[in-house]
Amino acid sequence: MSQKKVDEYKEKKANRKELIKKEKRKNMLVRGAGTLFLVLIVGWIGYSVYDSYMASRPRQVVEVDYTSINQYIEGMSVTE
Repeated sequence: MSQKKVDEYKEKKANRKELIKKEKRKNMLVRGAGTLFLVLIVGWIGYSVYDSYMASRPRQVVEVDYTSINQYIEGMSVTE
C-alpha cells in the first residue's frame, strides 16, 4: 500500500465514530422524511375519499316559511 492510502486509512479509523454517527443521523432523517411523506399521502387520499363520499350523498333541503313574518311587518306598517 502506498503511504497515501495508509494515511487515508488512519484518518478514517481516527474519525470512525464521528462518521458512524453522521451516517446514522442521515439514515434517521431519511427514514423520518419518508415516514412523514407517507403519512401525508395516506392522509390526503383518506380526505379525498371522505370528501367525495360526502359530496355524493344527497343534501337535506330546508324550506323556511316567511308568511307570518311578512304579515307581522305588514301589520306594523299599517298602524303607522
